[in-house]
Amino acid sequence: MTDKEKKKKESIFDLSKYIDKPIRVKFQGGREASGVLKGFDPLLNLVLDGTIEYMRDPDDQLKLTEDTRQLGLVVCRGTSVVLICPQDGMEAIPNPFIQQQDG
Repeated sequence: MTDKEKKKKESIFDLSKYIDKPIRVKFQGGREASGVLKGFDPLLNLVLDGTIEYMRDPDDQLKLTEDTRQLGLVVCRGTSVVLICPQDGMEAIPNPFIQQQDG
């Protein structure tokens, strides 16, 4: 094996801080679900427990309704994940694109 083959792929996302915390996931095609993140891999395949899917309006597929369905323990394929966000909101970070001014 060469060094290139031994090198492990690293994800650009660090989801380890969200393990055992509720997250919301949006998928290609418009589906949305939320659950407690139990695991993930570098390809962003996710394992969610206590998962709830938010149902879409049959007349307008882009619109969510108040209806939900319980899915339980699920594995979400990373290639279909579009967005991952914490259920309890976001944290503010300083803008990395603004030039810092000295004094």
